[in-house]
Amino acid sequence: MPGPGRNSLGRPGPKAKDPGKMFKRIMGYVLKTYYIHYAVVFVCIIITVASSLQGTLFMKELIDKYITPYLLNPNTLPDYGPLARAITRVACFYALGIVANFTQQKLLITITQGTMQTLRNELFEKMEKLPIRYFDTHTNGDIMSVYTNDIDTMRQMISQSIPQCINSVITIISVLISMIVLSPVMTLVTIVMVGVMMFCTGFAAKNSGKHFARQQKQLGTVNGFIEEMITGQKVVKVFCHEEVGMQQFKELNEELFDASSKANTYANALGPISAQLGNLSYVLCAITGGILAIKTPLTVGAVASFLSLNRSFNMPIAQVAQQFNSIVMAMAGAERIFALMDEKPETDEGYVTLVNAKKTFGGKLEETSEHTGMWAWKHFHKAEGTTDYKPLEGNVVFDGVDFGYTDEKMVLHDIKLEAKPGQKIAFVGSTGAGKTTITNLINRFYDIQDGKIRYDGINVNKIVKADLRRSLGIVLQETNLFTGTIADNIRYGKLNATDEEVVAAAKLANADEFISKLPDGYNTMLTGNGASLSQGQRQLLAIARAAIADPPVLILDEATSSIDTRTERIVQEGMDKLMKGRTSFVIAHRLSTVRNADCIMVMEQGRIIERGTHDQLIDLKGRYYTLYTGNSIA
Repeated sequence: MPGPGRNSLGRPGPKAKDPGKMFKRIMGYVLKTYYIHYAVVFVCIIITVASSLQGTLFMKELIDKYITPYLLNPNTLPDYGPLARAITRVACFYALGIVANFTQQKLLITITQGTMQTLRNELFEKMEKLPIRYFDTHTNGDIMSVYTNDIDTMRQMISQSIPQCINSVITIISVLISMIVLSPVMTLVTIVMVGVMMFCTGFAAKNSGKHFARQQKQLGTVNGFIEEMITGQKVVKVFCHEEVGMQQFKELNEELFDASSKANTYANALGPISAQLGNLSYVLCAITGGILAIKTPLTVGAVASFLSLNRSFNMPIAQVAQQFNSIVMAMAGAERIFALMDEKPETDEGYVTLVNAKKTFGGKLEETSEHTGMWAWKHFHKAEGTTDYKPLEGNVVFDGVDFGYTDEKMVLHDIKLEAKPGQKIAFVGSTGAGKTTITNLINRFYDIQDGKIRYDGINVNKIVKADLRRSLGIVLQETNLFTGTIADNIRYGKLNATDEEVVAAAKLANADEFISKLPDGYNTMLTGNGASLSQGQRQLLAIARAAIADPPVLILDEATSSIDTRTERIVQEGMDKLMKGRTSFVIAHRLSTVRNADCIMVMEQGRIIERGTHDQLIDLKGRYYTLYTGNSIA
């Protein structure tokens, strides 16, 4: 679970800290690519509003010019020519409005989906550049919530809320001007009622926004819990914790229900409040208009048009209030999205690279574009302007290394060791002693606080991380397989590997036998992390994946801890083949698997307390002897 230092992605505040900044960043994504599209949308909104307003104002002309004169003098034959021209004009405006509205919607689809595509691409690219530390301090459910819930709230704001607000503002301004022209007195009545409406809806919107942000946070928590339960169903059932899990889910779901119900209670109140106050405004204007029509020159057509404008004026104000909640949710979601975007990527100040090499006639190494099977470290010395090439051998040295996940609490203390090319170094000790941490430092998942780690005599801080990791193979206790064929999963260690190399790697890992028995062999599709395979089979594929990469240094992190003894022998045989001739770091689950190690490091509380071969440590009768025999020494 995330520690106390997790940022707003996992534990967001009650609302976006700087909504203006968030809105500016969102619109930056929209306008960066689609500024012309949005300009056209803006024009289309103006045309749509103008066509609607033209129809409303035509009501005054229709009543005052064509209906009232006929009612006052019914014996006069009406002249339908002007009326037909007026109706044709209004019809043309409506037709133009329909075309503009259709164009607007089509463009908004392009703008919204294009922006979402850009955001998702940038989010994923940023996620791939984040250090392992980030994923150790954020749950998968929280991160997934950014890609789903938060992105969706932003989509709704871009496609609906912003265009609706622009439409409403343009409508309000144009209608207000029209109302003032028709009747300043009735306009004053409308504005007073709008003030009352805004006060009431503002109160509801403020409270709903607070609870919507809380809802988004709780939704991420619920998603994270569901993911944990799905992943750990076997553990849940083994320990009969179904009832406990259901109770925990009910508590989390109850918190989500509370936040959602309060948010939607206030949000859903906005519509009825706005509607009823709008009706009250309409009634007051109708009464005022009737009095003015009797006592002043105000015409019946002007009153009728004004009442229609009153509806047109109140409606967009209510719509803005309703869209306010979506905007608040989008701002809260945007804060989490940009919190991930603003995370510091994994830094890499290395300049030593790994290159293909070949020997010259003089026996020196030089870089080549051909794949020779020989690798070298290309070390450019800036001060001298010279370049050295050191062969990639797999010599790893820890020299007084201190490390802590935080500066306040050290995990490793004064670690000193040397793994010579081809040696097998094993780490044993209690859980939490720091065994896995050491292997995480070799590939620079984390950087040390003090001391030095040298790889073939080069400080690992000077080596480009991608090249450093390319020279390392890792087989973890938890095997991760990806959607695709078995061949694709093996080829993950070397993307340009041929089919022959894939088969050779599988044979080296002892995986070819079970693969060949599958109906589709190497073309068998895997989904759900290889759920159709046994744990041992998945582990063999992980070994084959490491084998095809052909690294000089190999890290095996308790790779046989979760499989049975019979399968372990097959897996162990595959690992022994893989380790042959390679520098290997092995974290042992069963001590019997490391008896043949060149050196066994016994760790406790972040320190190496014993080291030596199996026989040497047995003779020492210390901590290793206790672990191996189960006997304590007085």
